[in-house]
Amino acid sequence: MGEHAGHDHNHAVVTEGNAKKLTFALALTTAFLIIEVIAGFMTQSLALLSDAAHMFTDAAALAIALVAIKIGKLPADDKRTFGYQRFEILAALFNACMLFMVAIYILFEAYQRFSHPPEIQSMGMMIVAVIGLVINLISMKILFSSSQESLNVKGAYLEVLSDAVGSIGVIIGGAIIYFTGWMWVDTVIAVLIGFWVLPRTWILLKQSINILLEGVPEEIDIEKLRHDLLTVDGVESIHQLKVWAITSKNIHLTVHLFAPTADRKQVYQDAIEVLSHEHGITEMTLQIEDDECMVYSHESKEHVDHDHDHDHDHDEKKNSL
Repeated sequence: MGEHAGHDHNHAVVTEGNAKKLTFALALTTAFLIIEVIAGFMTQSLALLSDAAHMFTDAAALAIALVAIKIGKLPADDKRTFGYQRFEILAALFNACMLFMVAIYILFEAYQRFSHPPEIQSMGMMIVAVIGLVINLISMKILFSSSQESLNVKGAYLEVLSDAVGSIGVIIGGAIIYFTGWMWVDTVIAVLIGFWVLPRTWILLKQSINILLEGVPEEIDIEKLRHDLLTVDGVESIHQLKVWAITSKNIHLTVHLFAPTADRKQVYQDAIEVLSHEHGITEMTLQIEDDECMVYSHESKEHVDHDHDHDHDHDEKKNSL
């Protein structure tokens, strides 16, 4: 009980720290968004206005991530025994979808500009882009450590990172245009930014969907985990092994251990030691079994369910014929 309370306290401290970082990054991003929109209209730079649209998605992503943390702190109840922790993953999924839309918009806008490149005021564009880059780098530094612990913060971090790359692209493009007058350079850089953003967005999307589908977390080697449990003294076999995650770092496990001749309390302690120290899993439900009939009943049920599904599919095919 003490360990669980300590875990909850540490989680709350980390969550509160993430909220403060996101709030500061959101304030910086929103302030620059206003500046960039004004500068875009003053310089008549479509590039800056396009970057402002991307910056708007950054601000939205940070705001959504912040709301997700606030909602995630709501206590569990009789209807939601895990509370609202999963909202973090929904926010990460939403941010990934937004990143995809922004990347597609950049590519579409680039396609349009190939045939009709706009007149760009390169000097004003570069000055504002440099300011934007500095703000993005500050936000990235603030969010980096938390992005390794939370998919929610990681989604916001990737938004800021993609915009920082965009700012670098705008600076380089502005410099080339200033010295050469090649307006098409802006379009080429926009395409490169779009293709740079998409793979990273796909990774975030895949991680979010895997958690929502309650798949095995990527950091867990299920085969090694199974092998390590079988090496626990007294354990002859394991079954009903399930590993999933509620959030990016909140991993859960359930397993039945068949240990007919061992001391059940010792097997329980040894298994907890292996799972917590070797695999970083602290939320677990272990059932130690010493009755072979229980093992067969579980395996028979799985076999019957499989046969039932097979027969059902066979009957459907027969009826369709």
